[in-house]
Amino acid sequence: MAGNWSILRLSSLAPPTSSVAPPSLNTSQYPTLADWEAPSFTRAAQFRVGATFVLFLFATCSNLALLASVWCGRGRRLASHLRPLMLSLASADLMMTFVVMPLDAVWNVTVQWYGGDLLCKLLCFLKLFAMHASAFILVVISLDRHHAILHPLDALSAHRRNRRMLLLAWSLSLLLASPQLFIFRTISVDSVDFTQCASHGSFRRRWQETVYNMFHFITLYVVPLLVMSCCYSRILLHIHQQHLRNKAGESHLRRSGTDIIPKARMKTLKMTVVIVLSFVVCWTPYYLLGIWYWFQPDMLRVTPEYVHHALFVFGNLNTCCDPVIYGFYTPSFRADLAACCRRRTRSDTSPQSVDRLSARQSPHSGEQQAATDHHAATD
Repeated sequence: MAGNWSILRLSSLAPPTSSVAPPSLNTSQYPTLADWEAPSFTRAAQFRVGATFVLFLFATCSNLALLASVWCGRGRRLASHLRPLMLSLASADLMMTFVVMPLDAVWNVTVQWYGGDLLCKLLCFLKLFAMHASAFILVVISLDRHHAILHPLDALSAHRRNRRMLLLAWSLSLLLASPQLFIFRTISVDSVDFTQCASHGSFRRRWQETVYNMFHFITLYVVPLLVMSCCYSRILLHIHQQHLRNKAGESHLRRSGTDIIPKARMKTLKMTVVIVLSFVVCWTPYYLLGIWYWFQPDMLRVTPEYVHHALFVFGNLNTCCDPVIYGFYTPSFRADLAACCRRRTRSDTSPQSVDRLSARQSPHSGEQQAATDHHAATD
């Protein structure tokens, strides 16, 4: 959302027993701090911390493995314009893993803020920066697939074009997250000896806060979703038109004698579609919860607390999905993982001998892997 969801708030709207407010709470309907009751570490929040810890371990291992495979493993054989996209996607997921997840878990445990004003501003900024980067890189991947399918003969300029789009994506993420440095600060409630990192007092009117939150909702979710939907809709329309031409017997340029679109390119397209769908499926419920809160703040008293926690955990599941989806569609990534496991179980065996042993055990496996890597490199 606006990078402020799942964070403890100085809010009169939150029930006293609730330790965590719902999505994007930049509360401007200011409470009387003297009468405010501090939140607590509830059982629902404990579940959230435990689930987040499990996701953190899995996301760390899987995304680091993906990063290593693409950077220095068999993933280096990917086409030159695809490697920066996968490296950026893994980097954005690791930012979500190392910033969003630990911050949320520790903050739920401590309930109040102990990091000081500077760390309050910095971490809220990094949180929103990571979320924007993750969404915008998916947009870049969608645009790349759109251009690759609709303009297959323009592959020579793909590397330079993708580099520029990635630079724009990271720069926009940095720019859009920068207001967090001015909005968030530490606020103390002396009557209950409580300190919190919050946006309390940063907006004079509640509608100003709602506009700010809606702006980030649009940039984080609506615009990426519209762009990705447009890209894949045009791709599907193009494939459908090619099928119609093929049935009508019209001649058209194809790189394969039996396929309308080369198999390697179609495989990459399917992978990116599934990655985008995982983003939409995982985060849509939580974003909808945030919209409900912005326009009906009393929903906090209607919905059970565990619903907010469960939807946040489900949203973070998206960070774990990307490397799993990539591994499902990429044999080279699975081969790197298998080689890593063999090295751990046989620490005295060199990587070269492992490859030779694999080749002896399956005489055709080397040819199959080489063919797969060749197709991926030509996409």
